Amino acid sequence: MHSLTTFAGIDWALEGHAVCVIDDHGTVLERIEVEHSGAGLAALVRKLAASHVSAVAIERPDGPVVDALLEAELRVVVIASRHVKALRTRYGLAGNKDDRADAFILADVLRTDGHRLRPLVPDAPATVALRTSVRARKDLVHAKVRLVAQLRAHLALVFPGAVGLFDRLDSPIAEAFLTRFPSAERAAWLSPRRFEAWLARAGYSGQRSGAELHARLRAAPAGVTGEGTSTLAAVTLGYVRAITALREQIAELETRIAERLADHPDGAIFTSLPRSGTVRAATSLAEIGDCRERYPSPEALTCLAGAAPSTRQSGQHRAVTFRYACDKKLRDALNDFAADSRFGNDWAADIYGRARARGKRHPHAVRILARAWIYVIWRCWQDSVPYDPERHLALRRLTLARAA
Repeated sequence: MHSLTTFAGIDWALEGHAVCVIDDHGTVLERIEVEHSGAGLAALVRKLAASHVSAVAIERPDGPVVDALLEAELRVVVIASRHVKALRTRYGLAGNKDDRADAFILADVLRTDGHRLRPLVPDAPATVALRTSVRARKDLVHAKVRLVAQLRAHLALVFPGAVGLFDRLDSPIAEAFLTRFPSAERAAWLSPRRFEAWLARAGYSGQRSGAELHARLRAAPAGVTGEGTSTLAAVTLGYVRAITALREQIAELETRIAERLADHPDGAIFTSLPRSGTVRAATSLAEIGDCRERYPSPEALTCLAGAAPSTRQSGQHRAVTFRYACDKKLRDALNDFAADSRFGNDWAADIYGRARARGKRHPHAVRILARAWIYVIWRCWQDSVPYDPERHLALRRLTLARAA
């Protein structure tokens, strides 16, 4: 006979997953390992069904494993990795990582505290696809920033004149210049007249003349010439081509993001926010999601976004500190929006300005503003209506007060 209620914990990994099934007394009924494949996940679902598992705990909210569990109509609860790490000492593991032990911890916490844990409700496929796109774009942007920094360091040693020649080293005109003149030796061919002609052919639309740019190039320290120049030029071209490829892929993703955002049912809500733009609106939507039950109150969204401070109290000691335990991607998305919103909304500028006047540093003032915006965004999101400045009472009161 099987226990009336059984629970499972899955320690997720790239190639295989440790699974532990326990009964409602915490007794281990079965431990298995399944490979990360279609056949392995199908076997996992069959095994859980045969063990009459009522709920499954796992450390991540997405991926093929979670998709298979939800498709099998199992109740899935996500317990963050940092929580599992903190719980290891409760089970006498001295904080050491062990896949089989972590699977048991997940199952046992689900058994003892499952009534406090909210089951996973997946977002719509359109939201998942949008989230994948905006996160991939962010990764590519970070990769491009790193490559540009490496190119700048390389040029500072072998071709210093190219570093500050144009406003941005990753701009199309800078990439075109370095493709044609990847070394100081090749750039030595340029004269003011030749530089002017090359700029015209390259479609340069900047304000500086060829003579001015040529003078800037000549005023810089001399680069490396002579033996080995061809190798250094090849290194420059390698960086430039990689940056160009990343820039093109980022542009392609941004086009797809704009298309998905325009088609999304909640797209109009987030694009209506001041200075939200396309990518910023898509990022906020993707990180918040479309499941209204996930955030039953604005306070729930505020805490998960790290916009609410954490209060620690013991005896007569009370400390209000930065909230480290939060969804960092969600926090970054909302803070990025809030920081720029103050340039397009008087209410946001007032909140930020008053926070700065109280002595708050910029990051703290942005979090204060993000917390205020979350209440507005949550209401619009719950009601499925775009943000309307005319209906924003606090903004109207501020406008009337300034006009009086």
